[in-house]
Amino acid sequence: MLNIIWFVLAGVWLAIAYTFAALICFVLIITIPFGIAALRIARFALWPFGRTLVKRPGAGVASGIGNIVWLILCGWWLALGHLVTGVAQCLTIIGIPLGLANFKLIPVSLLPLGREIMSVDQARAMGLSADAWML
Repeated sequence: MLNIIWFVLAGVWLAIAYTFAALICFVLIITIPFGIAALRIARFALWPFGRTLVKRPGAGVASGIGNIVWLILCGWWLALGHLVTGVAQCLTIIGIPLGLANFKLIPVSLLPLGREIMSVDQARAMGLSADAWML
C-alpha cells in the first residue's frame, strides 16, 4: 500500500528527476555510467518499499572516484530533491513514513556507485547485509 501512495506523491516526480539526470549524463561519453546508475536509481525511487541497497562485492576505487564525480554533477541536487520532498511529506501524519523513506534515499542519491538494488527477501536469502537505509 505504501508503494502506491509513494508512487503518486513522490515516486513519479523523483523518477523524472533521476531520468533527467541520466539524460544529462548521456550527453558525454565519459559520464554514460553515471546515466545508467541514475536510471537504476530512478526505478528504485519509483517503487522503493520492499527493496534494499547492498554493497557490491567487486566495487573498488573506481566506484569511490565515480561517487565523487557523481556527487559534484548530480548527487547534491537529487539529494536536495529528496530533502525537500521528505520535509513536505512529514507535514502530514499520513506522509511521515513517506518522508522518512525520502530521508533514507538521500545517501543513495549521493553515493550510488558500488551498490546493488535487490528485494529484501533476495538479500536475506543470499546472506547479504543490507545498508542502513533499507526500506
